[in-house]
Order: sequence, then C-alpha cells, then structure tokens
Amino acid sequence: MTAGTPEERLRELGLELPEVAAPAGSYVPTVRTGSLVYTAGQVPFVKGELRVTGKVGAEVGLEDAVEQARICALNAIAALRAEVGELSRVRRIVKVVGFVASAPDFYDQPKVVNGASDLLRDVFGDAGRHARSAVGVAALPLNAPVEVELIAEVS
Repeated sequence: MTAGTPEERLRELGLELPEVAAPAGSYVPTVRTGSLVYTAGQVPFVKGELRVTGKVGAEVGLEDAVEQARICALNAIAALRAEVGELSRVRRIVKVVGFVASAPDFYDQPKVVNGASDLLRDVFGDAGRHARSAVGVAALPLNAPVEVELIAEVS
C-alpha cells in the first residue's frame, strides 16, 4: 500500500465511506471523552439495508460473514470520521469488539471478526492494530449476522 493518509488508503482499496446510519434506538453513533472515541455497534448496513441476515454457521457461511464484518468496520470508520472530521486524527484503534450471531455449533468467531480487523489495519496501518474480543451470541438486532464496535484514540 503506497498511500499515506487513511482517506487515501480507502481510495486505494476502492472503498467509499457510507453515510452514518441513524441510530435505531436511544443512543448516539459515537461518544468522545478526552482523546477516546467510542462507536456504537455497527451492523453491516449497505445503503440503509441489511443484505445478509441470519446466523453464521447456518444461513450465513464463513466467507460471507467475514465480508459482513468488513462492512461493519467500514460503517464504524464512517462514524469515527463524522466525529473527528479527518481520519488522519486517529492515533490508534485501541479496541474492537465483534459480535457474531452464531449457530450452536459455530466456533470460528475470531475468523469472522478478522474481516473487521484486517480492514482497520489496511486503512490505518500500524495504528489500526488493536486489542479485540470476538463473541458468539444467540441473536443480533434486525437478524444481523455480525456487529462491530470500536474505541479509537484521536488527536
């Protein structure tokens, strides 16, 4: 990757940040406290719709789930940019939490959440390397297969 800024890296990857999804409940998309920004959980909305639904390991295969986690991370990056203005203000992605709606016998939650982690590394370089949790859950809002939230340190 030759581009310098996160915005340039996004363009190099052929990605555009979406509009930040309106909250589906009584919360805000981001909260900033000091130098930390927390994003709300992001589901894999594309142009306002969930194109993939169901449990991973049942209705949703591993490859599709990885791509859905990547979309969640892209949505989280969009929320982060809306909060700070320019992604070059991100000093570090500190923590990622990924929730995977899992069939009872599905155990590859870390592989799914790698979709989000890999995108964050590709966009932010070393500053995109983070601590992480990958959690299997019985269900997610709107029957989404994956949800991702993050904490970022910003200037």
